[in-house]
Amino acid sequence: MSRTAISPAQTTANTSAPTASEAGSPAAPVPFGFLAHPVSSGHRNQVRALDLFGRLLDEHRGIERETGVRHSVPMPLITSVTSPTGVRCAGEVRYLPYTAEQMLRRPTTAREMVAAEAARLRDAGARLIGLGGATSIVGDRGVWTAHQVGTAVTSGNSLTVYAAHQELLHVVRMLELKPEATRVAVVGYPGSIGLAVAKLLLADGFELDLVCRRGNRAPSALLTHLAPEDHDRVRLVDEVAQCSPETRLFVTASSVGGLVDPDRLPPGSVVVDVALPRDVASAPRDTSDVLVIDGGLVSGSADVVLGDGGLPGPTQQLNGCLAETLILALEGRAESFSLGRELRLERVRLIGELAARHGFTPVPLASFGRPVADEEVLRLARHHRPSRTATDPGVTEPTKRRFRERINPPMARLFGAHGLDRVFITGRGCTLTTEDGTDFLDFVAGYGCLNLGHNHPVVTERLRSFLDRGSPTFVQYVSMPEQAAELAERLSALAPGRPERVFFSNSGTEAVEAALKLTRAATGRTRLVYADNSYHGKTLGALSVTGREQHRRPFGPLLPDTVGVPYGDLDALAEVIDAAAAFIVEPVQGEGGVVLPPPGYLRAARELCRRAGAAFVLDEIQTGLGRTGRLFAAEHDDLDPDVLCVAKSLSGGVVPIAATLCRADLWDAAYGSTNRALLHSSTFGGGNFAATAGLATLDVLTSEQLPEHAREVGEYLRGSLRKVCEPYGFIKDIRGIGLMTAIEFDGDFSGAVSSLTDELLTRVPGDLHALADWLPDDLRAALTRAGEAVESTLGDLMCLRFVASLARDHRILTFVTANRTQVMRIQPPLVLSVAEADRFVDGVAAVCAELALHADLDAWRRPRR
Repeated sequence: MSRTAISPAQTTANTSAPTASEAGSPAAPVPFGFLAHPVSSGHRNQVRALDLFGRLLDEHRGIERETGVRHSVPMPLITSVTSPTGVRCAGEVRYLPYTAEQMLRRPTTAREMVAAEAARLRDAGARLIGLGGATSIVGDRGVWTAHQVGTAVTSGNSLTVYAAHQELLHVVRMLELKPEATRVAVVGYPGSIGLAVAKLLLADGFELDLVCRRGNRAPSALLTHLAPEDHDRVRLVDEVAQCSPETRLFVTASSVGGLVDPDRLPPGSVVVDVALPRDVASAPRDTSDVLVIDGGLVSGSADVVLGDGGLPGPTQQLNGCLAETLILALEGRAESFSLGRELRLERVRLIGELAARHGFTPVPLASFGRPVADEEVLRLARHHRPSRTATDPGVTEPTKRRFRERINPPMARLFGAHGLDRVFITGRGCTLTTEDGTDFLDFVAGYGCLNLGHNHPVVTERLRSFLDRGSPTFVQYVSMPEQAAELAERLSALAPGRPERVFFSNSGTEAVEAALKLTRAATGRTRLVYADNSYHGKTLGALSVTGREQHRRPFGPLLPDTVGVPYGDLDALAEVIDAAAAFIVEPVQGEGGVVLPPPGYLRAARELCRRAGAAFVLDEIQTGLGRTGRLFAAEHDDLDPDVLCVAKSLSGGVVPIAATLCRADLWDAAYGSTNRALLHSSTFGGGNFAATAGLATLDVLTSEQLPEHAREVGEYLRGSLRKVCEPYGFIKDIRGIGLMTAIEFDGDFSGAVSSLTDELLTRVPGDLHALADWLPDDLRAALTRAGEAVESTLGDLMCLRFVASLARDHRILTFVTANRTQVMRIQPPLVLSVAEADRFVDGVAAVCAELALHADLDAWRRPRR
């Protein structure tokens, strides 16, 4: 339509389309036009960029533009709309490159420009012209513009009002509020939208605070727009801060924007913000109990098609003014439907019916462009129903709210986006259970903390007995703790190399810190050597020897004199180990993606360290205590480390505890004198309660022969997985040892973005390759980096989709490894049964089948497990 008039052939109707009795049968659809404007300076620059690109594109296509000044830019994605009823109409949406603030500063000039652009749409064939936001306001809410253009014009305010009203009622229903006991503030009264919303809410039974700029007008003059019987149910106030203390629902529809500060609203407030520019300029803090709804918007169902069906048009969160224009055009109603300040309420209700007929509804809700989940509304209920505090709210929803507000808001959003925002209330063995009784199979097991499974009865009974006896817990600095001393002796007897000294702490990263300090103090050297792709913890010292730059970068500078070498590369280690205090290494790189070392690597590395006088530190925090099929992974290579780090499952996952074991001569060199004995200590380390759990854990590991069980079930599990995954090309590798297994995905999407770009440049008319060749080098480099980042993210998303599908559809919990997000960890408790392993394999097979697009062509007919 931007180049030629719309022909009648472009608008068609399905004569068998259903009708609504209240609205009558629709006439033949009519061509439409719509004038919009940017809502921010960034949006304005987007419009200008589209205009520039369109001009360049036309030049390369050889298309001559119409001469003369034009003040609007076409939006190419909305050239037609097809309703679920089968009705289709064509038209054009154009943007004026001026914000509301710019137009309202020069309203006379702006309205003449709007009229001129509306006339161009009319001359191109539009029989109905919609006005968006300020393009309506400057022309007396469309009245003046309609008179000047001489064709049907609508401001779209009726559907905007309908949507805002329904959005508020949706919130009211979710919060179980009664209109007659609820007060709502309407900001922007008596503007066209604010006035109509106020009338609808009064009809519903609400009482209102009307926020308006009274100036010198008497209250009686402002209330003349309302029925006399409603005057006692409203309060006129000058600003939001003057609203009644109990008011927590707001509809904002000013013409100036920026009138509401969400941080100054009472907890539990919900703002349906219809204003453009927004009355709430920025989103509330993540920890705030305030929700802002993008007001006056509607979304099309999956059966609504905007555009020609090639590139998908925007069907979600459409402004009501635009959607009203499209719906009236589909209905064949070339009439000035919504004009002036006083909107007819029967028309507001009618446009809502017509919108539903054509697949447009005010829900789902959105906030600053993001979908609003039901729980985001429900979490505010406690501020609206204080009388219900005696009612048990359950565990799940309060926990989600508390986590989101007080622990980690970004992680809460990530969990929600991937369906991982669940709360478990019981755990036993390999099973976790939610509040509603749904069981999940746990194949994460606390990243290796739960080798005995959840709440092993032997461990929990020992701890109960300890407490029932009144045994002392924290006496390690005023006496010799009984259980801690016994645990140290048991660990020394079981650990490889039979270390003579044990230092207790509370976590794996603390165990590593103790090892690093020990080796520096004992050797008098400073250099610490570590393996690339390793993971040793996130405290400063442990992070300094973690081989993942993404974890390290935000916290630099880290410890000096730390050197990374490739895992498995003995030559690289030999070059840097001389004069080093220690080489710290994992026998299997767990967070690195379950990477096993080359045969003989660890023994050779141990000998290199011995010859260089450097301590060989073995990090068995994740591999130790039966995980790899032996009590310690060092046993596979007959290693005798100088220092051994153990944590995670040492207490069966019930109490925090870690241990750093070492040779006596190494400990004596570091701390073997009165002045040095307490150089390194831990307040909670070595407590008797945690040690009791550790002793019980060692008893269970040996009595139930869990390392041997892990080896047998792990081999069975990997064999079964390889069989069901063989046909699928997106499964790159299945590897592991014991019950420490990885599924690595082929996340290589390299070339996807450049191929798509090349296709677009080739197939769009005109020599766009020549245009692309003129891009500056730095821009081309930036675009290349962005494309590579997108391709890398696609690989990560595929793995996360697999994880989410297993959890959502099969109630099996897994997750990715910390260093390699295209590797899914399979690390269940060592008590895993064969039947539970089979359930996991069946779930993996089902999810693989869902992604069968990636299957190997030669293997897709092979029978599944």
